[in-house]
Amino acid sequence: MALPVRLPALELPIRILGIDPGLRTTGFGVIEAQGQTRLYVASGCIRSGEGSLPERLHVLLKGIREVCEQYQPQQSAVEQVFVNVNPQSTLLLGQARGAAISALVLAGLPVAEYTALQVKQAVVGNGHAAKEQVSHMVQRLLNLNGVPQSDAADALACALAHANHATGGLANIGMKSRRGRWVSI
Repeated sequence: MALPVRLPALELPIRILGIDPGLRTTGFGVIEAQGQTRLYVASGCIRSGEGSLPERLHVLLKGIREVCEQYQPQQSAVEQVFVNVNPQSTLLLGQARGAAISALVLAGLPVAEYTALQVKQAVVGNGHAAKEQVSHMVQRLLNLNGVPQSDAADALACALAHANHATGGLANIGMKSRRGRWVSI
């Protein structure tokens, strides 16, 4: 009697859209993750320009919707807002983040949220890394020819953090999330 042959499960690539929300500039980054492989697809910034708050939020919502239509992501990740010293700035950033999340939900995407600390720790290995370190690690991890714009790099980092979390990348190296921080298991 022949034993059944077990074939390895084929892991399909997952397209992930990372968002770094901002009222003036919202960064986006699209990657594909398959197993431990991460491939760059696209990145850029949506600029809301001048105008009233509702007009600017509409620009962000429309821009993210267009990114979703063009690149067809299957999952999304958004950086969580931290509280600034200036409450007015925090409120405006929260509204921009709300517009971004609304656009993702309207596109039918599941939305994961990560703190800046989690993103930096997942990409650099240090939750208190400088923006330049994050940009350079994004460049290295995605094998890019140059360093991406700051907001786009942060969005790509968010997508990378989600790819690592979603595929068990951090769990596979003995890490788990506890109260917004990645800690050893």
